[in-house]
Amino acid sequence: MTTLLIQTEQIPMTVNFPLVQQMTTAEFYEFCLANRDLRIERTASGEVIIMSPAFADTGNRNMKIAHQVANWAEQDGTGEAFDSSAGFTLPNGATRSPDASWIRSERWNALTEEQKASFAPICPDFVIELRSASDRLSTLQDKMQEYIDNGALLGFLIDRKSRTVHIYHPDQTPQILENPEVIEGSPELPGFVLKMAKIW
Repeated sequence: MTTLLIQTEQIPMTVNFPLVQQMTTAEFYEFCLANRDLRIERTASGEVIIMSPAFADTGNRNMKIAHQVANWAEQDGTGEAFDSSAGFTLPNGATRSPDASWIRSERWNALTEEQKASFAPICPDFVIELRSASDRLSTLQDKMQEYIDNGALLGFLIDRKSRTVHIYHPDQTPQILENPEVIEGSPELPGFVLKMAKIW
C-alpha cells in the first residue's frame, strides 16, 4: 500500500492508496511530473508527502532566504545553490526538498547530467528549513536530523513562531539561538551570513 500524506498550510491529511507495491523511483518521478504544481517528498520508508503551494507570506520569506544563499554562493564560487523547488534523493532513499540548500561544486559536478536532471542522488552539504504554520516542530527536527545523518554538514531550522533558529552539525546536539539578528555559516560556509530581519 502506498501512503500519501497531504499537507496544506492548515491541515495535514493522509490518503492511503491500496496498491500492491510502493511506487518505484521511476513511478514516483512520473507522479511528480504529473503534479508539477505540488511540492512532493517521499520518506525513506516510501510514504509520499504532498504539500500544497505555500501561502504568499511563507513564499516571500522562503525567497528572501534562497536569495541570500544564492548571492553568497555566486560570490563564493565553490558550490551551487538551490531553492525549494529542487528535490534530492538522499542515501537512505528519501526524496526531500529543503527550502534552500547548497552543494559543493566537486560533489555536484561528479553527478551525470541525467542525475542532475532528476531528483539528484545526493544530500546537500547545507540545508535550510523554514517552519510554516502547519509544520510540527518535531517533524522538521526529524527531517533536519535526517539531512545530517545522510551527509549534510550544516543545517538551519528557522522557527518564526518562537523566533528561534536550530543549528545542526554532525555528531553534535543542535544549538538553539533565540531571536538572532544574523546566523553565520562558517566554517562550513565561509563568509555566509543569513540576515534575519526580513525573515522574522
